[in-house]
Amino acid sequence: MHPRRPDGFDGLGYRGGARDEQGFGGAFPARSFSTGADLGHWVTTPPDIPGSRNLHWGEKSPPYGVPTTSTPYEGPPEEPFSTGGGGGVQGQSSEQLNRFAGFGIGLASLFTENVLAHPCIVLRRQCQVNYHAQHYHLTPFTVINIMYSFNKTQGPRALWKGMGSTFIVQGVTLGAEGIISEFTPLPREVLHKWSPKQIGEHLLLKSLTYVVAMPFYSASLIETVQSEIIRDNTGILECVKEGIGRVIGMGVPHSKRLLPLLSLIFPTVLHGVLHYIISSVIQKFVLLILKRKTYNSHLAESTSPVQSMLDAYFPELIANFAASLCSDVILYPLETVLHRLHIQGTRTIIDNTDLGYEVLPINTQYEGMRDCINTIRQEEGVFGFYKGFGAVIIQYTLHAAVLQITKIIYSTLLQNNI
Repeated sequence: MHPRRPDGFDGLGYRGGARDEQGFGGAFPARSFSTGADLGHWVTTPPDIPGSRNLHWGEKSPPYGVPTTSTPYEGPPEEPFSTGGGGGVQGQSSEQLNRFAGFGIGLASLFTENVLAHPCIVLRRQCQVNYHAQHYHLTPFTVINIMYSFNKTQGPRALWKGMGSTFIVQGVTLGAEGIISEFTPLPREVLHKWSPKQIGEHLLLKSLTYVVAMPFYSASLIETVQSEIIRDNTGILECVKEGIGRVIGMGVPHSKRLLPLLSLIFPTVLHGVLHYIISSVIQKFVLLILKRKTYNSHLAESTSPVQSMLDAYFPELIANFAASLCSDVILYPLETVLHRLHIQGTRTIIDNTDLGYEVLPINTQYEGMRDCINTIRQEEGVFGFYKGFGAVIIQYTLHAAVLQITKIIYSTLLQNNI
């Protein structure tokens, strides 16, 4: 088969098939084209692609099949260049730094919430379910002391246990929410022009999601509070296995004090929905205040370029931080009740949070949510609902410190680049 391109087409210019014409090197004076009409017969312009660089200044690619008008290319208007190496290069590097910094800031926040704060979550849950404890660990000083004791007697794994199961619970929650919203008319997000019906349907979606994730949450809770002294080397999917076994009534044998899942639906959904409502309201409120403050500073023309770039990322992170902190503090007593109900009857052995080197069994006999609240108030007092609260203080102190360090690093990079 013969090639379908014309003779003499070398990819650089069309020489019209005249092999005897002179070409490069002085022997052939190459044919030149000054207009787009000459090249338009053989070269077609592709459709517009976002981010492409194949267009001339101020031009748009014509639709496919529409002939182009012959307009000479005049080139982009001349721009002043600085003697320091070109403002265009600096603008591109600044934009790349902006994108990289935004990704790094978000990654640092996620790392702090899910990885760096996990030891605090482990100790906080152990204190919540330990009804034997005489020391309530309401301050961060006693929490640091007991964390050091656990690390010394059991090793670092004592503070990082169950971290994989927490990611599995988050994945199950997100997956269940997406599947339910896909096959039902329940909205996954609330629009700006919302109605009471839309809010109710959205909260119903959240409630169904918490119900689906509830058995896996219970299995994850057991993994985070079970003592490493008697703990077997379980796999990362043990949480899924235990959650499914809890639903179908198989798996690890439990005692008769184990509460059925139906009795755990109300406290689980109540805690999840309240946590979502409180965090959403506080996040919107804080974000509104920060944006208004940023807007007023821009009107006053007192904002530096560095501050303007910081305002693009940090208000939302600060709003998320404040929302999570407030919701955890407000709902801490309800979380204590919820964890004790989930752990009852599972034959879980926890660490002694008073001494740091012994283990204790969980032998509670709560009949339900109301009985649990009354028993804690009568036997442990009001502060019994806040056992392990010092771990929350450490957790959000670390989070705030990471945000501040990230902000300082980002500011320094921007100042060196601008």
